[in-house]
Amino acid sequence: MDRRGLLLTYRDYATLPDDGRRYELHDGALSVTPAPGLSHQRISANLGDVLRAHVKRQQLGEVLYSPLDVILADTTVLQPDLIYLDRRSQGLASERGVEGAPALVVEIMSHATRTIDRVTKPALYARHGVPYFWLLDPEARTLEAFRLEGGRYMAATRASGDADVSLPPFLDLVLRLTDLWA
Repeated sequence: MDRRGLLLTYRDYATLPDDGRRYELHDGALSVTPAPGLSHQRISANLGDVLRAHVKRQQLGEVLYSPLDVILADTTVLQPDLIYLDRRSQGLASERGVEGAPALVVEIMSHATRTIDRVTKPALYARHGVPYFWLLDPEARTLEAFRLEGGRYMAATRASGDADVSLPPFLDLVLRLTDLWA
Protein backbone atom coordinates (compact mmCIF):
# COMPACT_ATOMS: atom_id res chain seq x y z
CA MET A 1 0.00 0.00 0.00
CA ASP A 2 1.11 3.55 -0.55
CA ARG A 3 1.60 6.11 2.21
CA ARG A 4 -2.12 6.92 2.39
CA GLY A 5 -3.05 3.25 2.81
CA LEU A 6 -4.62 3.03 -0.64
CA LEU A 7 -4.38 -0.01 -2.83
CA LEU A 8 -3.49 1.27 -6.30
CA THR A 9 -4.49 -0.44 -9.53
CA TYR A 10 -3.33 -0.31 -13.13
CA ARG A 11 -5.96 2.38 -13.76
CA ASP A 12 -4.33 4.61 -11.12
CA TYR A 13 -0.88 3.75 -12.44
CA ALA A 14 -1.84 4.77 -15.99
CA THR A 15 -2.58 8.32 -14.78
CA LEU A 16 0.90 8.90 -13.31
CA PRO A 17 3.00 11.64 -14.94
CA ASP A 18 5.67 10.98 -17.56
CA ASP A 19 8.40 12.76 -15.59
CA GLY A 20 11.49 10.58 -16.08
CA ARG A 21 10.97 8.56 -12.91
CA ARG A 22 10.28 4.84 -12.92
CA TYR A 23 6.90 4.05 -11.46
CA GLU A 24 5.86 0.51 -10.57
CA LEU A 25 3.09 -1.11 -8.56
CA HIS A 26 4.17 -3.75 -6.07
CA ASP A 27 0.99 -5.45 -4.83
CA GLY A 28 -0.84 -2.11 -5.02
CA ALA A 29 1.96 -0.05 -3.43
CA LEU A 30 3.53 2.65 -5.55
CA SER A 31 7.30 2.37 -6.02
CA VAL A 32 9.19 5.33 -7.47
CA THR A 33 12.85 5.24 -8.46
CA PRO A 34 15.01 7.61 -10.51
CA ALA A 35 15.78 6.86 -14.12
CA PRO A 36 18.76 4.52 -14.58
CA GLY A 37 22.25 5.97 -14.95
CA LEU A 38 24.51 5.84 -17.98
CA SER A 39 26.53 2.71 -17.06
CA HIS A 40 23.28 0.86 -16.25
CA GLN A 41 21.91 1.75 -19.68
CA ARG A 42 25.12 0.70 -21.42
CA ILE A 43 25.05 -2.69 -19.72
CA SER A 44 21.37 -3.07 -20.60
CA ALA A 45 22.07 -2.21 -24.23
CA ASN A 46 25.06 -4.58 -24.42
CA LEU A 47 23.09 -7.50 -23.00
CA GLY A 48 20.04 -6.58 -25.06
CA ASP A 49 22.09 -6.58 -28.27
CA VAL A 50 23.47 -10.06 -27.57
CA LEU A 51 20.11 -11.53 -26.53
CA ARG A 52 18.19 -9.90 -29.35
CA ALA A 53 20.62 -11.16 -32.00
CA HIS A 54 20.50 -14.70 -30.61
CA VAL A 55 16.71 -14.77 -30.26
CA LYS A 56 16.23 -13.33 -33.73
CA ARG A 57 18.76 -15.69 -35.35
CA GLN A 58 17.17 -18.74 -33.70
CA GLN A 59 13.59 -17.42 -34.22
CA LEU A 60 12.84 -17.93 -30.53
CA GLY A 61 10.55 -14.94 -29.93
CA GLU A 62 11.52 -11.37 -29.10
CA VAL A 63 13.53 -9.30 -26.63
CA LEU A 64 12.01 -6.04 -25.37
CA TYR A 65 13.58 -3.14 -23.46
CA SER A 66 12.54 -0.94 -20.57
CA PRO A 67 10.62 1.19 -20.13
CA LEU A 68 7.82 -1.27 -20.85
CA ASP A 69 5.12 -2.32 -18.42
CA VAL A 70 4.85 -5.95 -17.44
CA ILE A 71 1.34 -6.19 -16.05
CA LEU A 72 1.33 -9.27 -13.82
CA ALA A 73 -1.92 -8.33 -12.06
CA ASP A 74 -4.14 -5.27 -11.78
CA THR A 75 -2.10 -4.25 -8.70
CA THR A 76 1.33 -5.45 -9.88
CA VAL A 77 2.99 -3.59 -12.74
CA LEU A 78 6.77 -3.82 -13.10
CA GLN A 79 9.34 -2.49 -15.55
CA PRO A 80 12.20 -4.98 -15.86
CA ASP A 81 15.28 -3.80 -17.71
CA LEU A 82 14.96 -6.55 -20.34
CA ILE A 83 12.09 -8.86 -21.19
CA TYR A 84 12.17 -12.04 -23.26
CA LEU A 85 8.98 -13.36 -24.79
CA ASP A 86 9.39 -16.85 -26.15
CA ARG A 87 7.02 -18.13 -28.83
CA ARG A 88 4.49 -19.26 -26.19
CA SER A 89 4.43 -15.93 -24.39
CA GLN A 90 4.49 -13.61 -27.43
CA GLY A 91 0.70 -13.43 -27.31
CA LEU A 92 1.02 -11.49 -24.04
CA ALA A 93 2.26 -8.40 -25.90
CA SER A 94 -0.31 -5.61 -26.18
CA GLU A 95 -0.33 -1.85 -26.59
CA ARG A 96 -0.27 -1.56 -22.78
CA GLY A 97 2.88 -3.68 -22.52
CA VAL A 98 3.24 -7.35 -21.59
CA GLU A 99 0.09 -8.66 -19.92
CA GLY A 100 1.19 -11.72 -17.98
CA ALA A 101 4.39 -13.60 -17.22
CA PRO A 102 7.15 -13.33 -19.85
CA ALA A 103 9.62 -16.21 -20.23
CA LEU A 104 12.52 -14.19 -18.75
CA VAL A 105 12.99 -10.88 -16.99
CA VAL A 106 16.34 -9.21 -16.38
CA GLU A 107 17.05 -6.66 -13.66
CA ILE A 108 20.24 -4.60 -13.47
CA MET A 109 20.87 -3.34 -9.95
CA SER A 110 21.77 0.21 -9.06
CA HIS A 111 22.20 1.93 -5.68
CA ALA A 112 18.60 3.14 -5.74
CA THR A 113 17.11 -0.25 -6.68
CA ARG A 114 19.35 -2.82 -4.95
CA THR A 115 16.81 -4.12 -2.42
CA ILE A 116 13.88 -3.85 -4.81
CA ASP A 117 15.76 -5.80 -7.52
CA ARG A 118 17.16 -8.47 -5.20
CA VAL A 119 14.19 -9.01 -2.85
CA THR A 120 10.90 -7.38 -3.82
CA LYS A 121 10.77 -7.93 -7.57
CA PRO A 122 11.95 -11.57 -7.60
CA ALA A 123 9.21 -12.42 -5.08
CA LEU A 124 6.62 -10.76 -7.33
CA TYR A 125 7.96 -12.40 -10.49
CA ALA A 126 7.95 -15.81 -8.81
CA ARG A 127 4.43 -15.40 -7.45
CA HIS A 128 3.18 -14.56 -10.93
CA GLY A 129 4.99 -17.45 -12.64
CA VAL A 130 7.90 -15.86 -14.55
CA PRO A 131 10.01 -18.98 -15.35
CA TYR A 132 13.45 -17.30 -15.50
CA PHE A 133 14.96 -14.30 -13.71
CA TRP A 134 18.44 -12.82 -14.22
CA LEU A 135 20.04 -10.32 -11.87
CA LEU A 136 23.10 -8.28 -12.85
CA ASP A 137 25.21 -6.40 -10.33
CA PRO A 138 27.44 -3.92 -12.21
CA GLU A 139 29.44 -3.03 -9.08
CA ALA A 140 30.34 -6.63 -8.27
CA ARG A 141 30.37 -7.54 -11.98
CA THR A 142 28.18 -10.57 -11.36
CA LEU A 143 25.32 -12.13 -13.22
CA GLU A 144 22.99 -14.55 -11.45
CA ALA A 145 20.41 -16.69 -13.24
CA PHE A 146 17.43 -18.20 -11.43
CA ARG A 147 14.88 -20.82 -12.48
CA LEU A 148 11.37 -20.99 -11.02
CA GLU A 149 10.82 -24.27 -9.19
CA GLY A 150 7.89 -24.94 -6.89
CA GLY A 151 6.92 -21.26 -6.82
CA ARG A 152 10.41 -20.08 -5.74
CA TYR A 153 13.53 -19.06 -7.60
CA MET A 154 16.41 -21.48 -7.34
CA ALA A 155 19.93 -20.45 -8.35
CA ALA A 156 20.80 -21.91 -11.74
CA THR A 157 24.09 -20.15 -12.48
CA ARG A 158 26.28 -17.42 -11.01
CA ALA A 159 29.14 -15.90 -12.95
CA SER A 160 31.46 -12.99 -12.34
CA GLY A 161 34.26 -10.92 -13.79
CA ASP A 162 35.29 -11.91 -17.28
CA ALA A 163 33.72 -15.39 -17.35
CA ASP A 164 31.96 -16.89 -20.33
CA VAL A 165 28.65 -18.40 -19.32
CA SER A 166 25.51 -20.06 -20.67
CA LEU A 167 22.33 -19.29 -18.78
CA PRO A 168 18.83 -20.73 -18.89
CA PRO A 169 16.74 -20.45 -20.98
CA PHE A 170 19.54 -19.87 -23.55
CA LEU A 171 21.87 -22.79 -22.87
CA ASP A 172 23.14 -22.68 -26.47
CA LEU A 173 24.28 -19.05 -26.11
CA VAL A 174 27.67 -18.24 -24.61
CA LEU A 175 27.66 -14.82 -22.94
CA ARG A 176 30.99 -13.07 -22.47
CA LEU A 177 30.61 -11.02 -19.34
CA THR A 178 33.43 -8.69 -20.37
CA ASP A 179 31.22 -7.65 -23.32
CA LEU A 180 28.46 -6.64 -20.90
CA TRP A 181 30.62 -4.43 -18.68
CA ALA A 182 32.36 -2.70 -21.64
